[in-house]
Amino acid sequence: MGVRVGLVGPVGVRLDVAVDALPGRAAAALARVDAPWSVRWDELAAVVAELSAVVRGGPGARVVARELAEVLVRAAQGSEQRVALAGLVDRVLDLHAVACAAGPSVDGRELAAWLLWVQTDFAEPPEVRLAAYASALGEDGLAFYRAEAVARFERLPVIGFGETGRYDRERWALLRVMEELAEHTGDVDLQVLVLSRDLSSGWHYLRVATVLRDAGRSAEAVAWVERGLAATGGRGAATRLVDLGVDECLRAGWVERAVDLRRRAFLAHPVWESYVRLRAVASSSGDWPAVREEVLGRVAEGADDVLRHVVEGELAAVSGGVVPEWLQRWRSELAWRER
Repeated sequence: MGVRVGLVGPVGVRLDVAVDALPGRAAAALARVDAPWSVRWDELAAVVAELSAVVRGGPGARVVARELAEVLVRAAQGSEQRVALAGLVDRVLDLHAVACAAGPSVDGRELAAWLLWVQTDFAEPPEVRLAAYASALGEDGLAFYRAEAVARFERLPVIGFGETGRYDRERWALLRVMEELAEHTGDVDLQVLVLSRDLSSGWHYLRVATVLRDAGRSAEAVAWVERGLAATGGRGAATRLVDLGVDECLRAGWVERAVDLRRRAFLAHPVWESYVRLRAVASSSGDWPAVREEVLGRVAEGADDVLRHVVEGELAAVSGGVVPEWLQRWRSELAWRER
């Protein structure tokens, strides 16, 4: 291959002036600032088309494709034509993946390191599709890629509840890498790791719990529901969190835990709707009388309007029938308080 002069990239590759046939032509076209963009674009498109022919022709295309990708990625940074260049980069990366898979044996770790570099060392990095590189990476290369990506991602600070996270270039780049890795591997733990780095609202807790629920990991899903409820204090996504947690508890046969979630939800936000939901779950378990007395006793210690809404709602449900003893007692208690 030819000689390069200028800035140095990974594994000693120089990026700014390529004099190999195709990368050199691309670099020369990009450097022609006196030529209209349409002329430069035609030359770049022709270079990529020739690369496709080189890839189909057999071995040796891998290095050319890699160097051409580097030239185009660097040129796209801050360019007015970055969208058009990004499209070319995507095509070149696809061809590079084909060349890696079709050519001689590839060092999976070295390829993994390059893929991570090209995705994280630029302000506007390309998107790499791991599925296209799977065979070239092999098990060892993919394991290396995963270990490096996870190690870097885990060093990012967790955005806590109520905080405004700072999504700088590194965070965005690593987030994209991890999302693609999680999708490619189908690894639920990776999905949870990605989502749990931003816990700035109850909805973020809900997303983690939902992923775990969908994976059939009920115990972990409910644990994340409880963490979310502790963080939100019954606000925001709390209703959705409780609904998910109760559904999973009932599905797993943890009725007492489901009742406790509804009880805590009612006490945190004591309104008629949450009372009805608590009643439904506790009634099915046979614990409703004891639970009802406990929660009404708790709300009676506070504002009378909550107790009034519950009593009036229960009386409406009786609808002219026999008023049960417990309801008569609470109605009398409320009347005495309002004298």
